Amino acid sequence: MELYMIRRRGIWSNEEELAATNVKSVEAGEAMAGRLRWIRSYAVTEADGRIGSVCFYEAESPDAIREHGERIGAPSEEIQPVRGAAVKQPDPQPVVYG
Repeated sequence: MELYMIRRRGIWSNEEELAATNVKSVEAGEAMAGRLRWIRSYAVTEADGRIGSVCFYEAESPDAIREHGERIGAPSEEIQPVRGAAVKQPDPQPVVYG
């Protein structure tokens, strides 16, 4: 499996919608075990106030990521392979949804 970054722009209008999608994402990830693994996500505030995300997944292919996006109702069209990482500090305390 390869590591990919997925950018979802302005998918959610509030935290409740984001939390509901996170629950679906865990369920879909379990159903796709061996083909896809959710590593981490960052929720971002878009210019229009909606919520988007930057997510990192290990997956067998971009098609597996697209399938996951379809299952959870969050399009996954901006997919880029990750070339490497430079981790300088640990992530801050994570926000838990769902």
